[in-house]
This record gives sequence, structure tokens and C-alpha cells, in this order.
Amino acid sequence: MNRIVIGIDPGPEQSAFVMFDGKAVLDRGLLPNTELEVHSLWKQKHIFCEMIASYGMAVGASVFETCVWIGRFVAESYSSSGRDLHRVFRRDVKLHLCNSARAKDANVRQALIDRLGPQGTKKQPGPTYGVRSHEWAALAVAVYGWDQIFGRSSNGCPPA
Repeated sequence: MNRIVIGIDPGPEQSAFVMFDGKAVLDRGLLPNTELEVHSLWKQKHIFCEMIASYGMAVGASVFETCVWIGRFVAESYSSSGRDLHRVFRRDVKLHLCNSARAKDANVRQALIDRLGPQGTKKQPGPTYGVRSHEWAALAVAVYGWDQIFGRSSNGCPPA
């Protein structure tokens, strides 16, 4: 059984992705959307992407462009694997990992390190070694997706 989950943090021009096996990051990157759209990751069975949510505030063109790319990723996922891409809201990811919708990016990052272990060093890389910037958000989405599919206890962590 394929036990890999892909998490995507979409953006208007480039998006971050993480391949997660329940214990560690297998691959990661920040790619231009045109490159991510043709990446081999779309053949994976379990793909989760952060979705835009409306909070009643005015938004700019970059938010709409991100929505366009999310739609293109949904189409690519379906045409490559015949499976729907799972869209998740950032609020749900924060609630899941931090038990608070008010959690900030630093709180989410710390929750991931607490759960998976320290980043480590080049000589002794940890499970999140090399993860940076938007890849943390993609990892959070992947961990959320993992727990939705396999359950938290399936990766050695005690159930929440």
C-alpha cells in the first residue's frame, strides 16, 4: 500500500510541496507553478492542498491567481491519477496541530518539530532536515492529510 502523502502550499507564482511518509520528509521543494503542474508527484494517491478561505476582508489579485492555480492542480491531479485532490483550510490544519485556530506559523512549525523530531544537521539529518519557508506549511498540510487517512497512531505517535 502506498503510504505517502503529498502536501501543497499554493501560491500565485510558485508553490511548496512536501512528500511525507508518516515519519519524515522524503522530498520537498518550492517550484514555479508551471513546473509543479508537470511534476511526477501527481501520480501519488494521497494529495492535499491548502485552500483559500474567505474571512470577509478585501483581497488582492495574488489571492485570485492562487485560486486559479489550485484549480489547475485539482485538474492535474484528476487527469494524472484519476483521483481528486483534497483541499483543506489552513484553519483546520492549525486546529489539528495546535488545538487553536489562532496559532501562528511559528506555532505550527514548533508543533511539527515536537511531533516529528528536530531538524538535525547535515551530518545527522532529522526528519524535517532542510525544510524551510513555505515548505513548513506544505508539511503541515501533509501531516494533517496523513492523520485523516491513516490516523495519528499509525506513525508511532500516540493518538491525540
